[in-house]
Amino acid sequence: MRADRQMMFIGITGHRGLPAHSAQLIDTALRAALAEYGDRVTGVSALADGADQLFARAVLDQGGQIEVIVPAARYRDGLPAESHAEYDDLIGHAIKVHRLDFTESTPEAHLAASELMISMVSELLAVWDHQPARGHGGTADVVTHARDCGRRVRVIWPEGAARD
Repeated sequence: MRADRQMMFIGITGHRGLPAHSAQLIDTALRAALAEYGDRVTGVSALADGADQLFARAVLDQGGQIEVIVPAARYRDGLPAESHAEYDDLIGHAIKVHRLDFTESTPEAHLAASELMISMVSELLAVWDHQPARGHGGTADVVTHARDCGRRVRVIWPEGAARD
């Protein structure tokens, strides 16, 4: 990367438990949104299954880099088993890993991770169906916090996408 090109720090929030067809649509839309930055992007993510992992993989595939926020010591254990291999691979590519002091993977830990992420980025990509959060600290809450902090929020929800 040339030194005269500014790195963009972009965060991700979004739904988990995406059906395969929706994941494919969202992956394509995320890659299109990130394409304008090329390799000038540092993606910031907690690497949850769904939107977070799709985003991190897309950033790496286009030559960018990722920083990871681990909300709690037992965070990975709370992710679906089928997402562990991708989580492990992605965290292994991180240029920096930020570990919060929580032990259990709770909504409070997740919200704290989201707040840290928002403090680090200038833009947030939100894989969001515009519905209210299903729990404390969900996607809608993260979008609201980002907007309250003056961050640019780009909603990614392609036609035909659905969530479980």
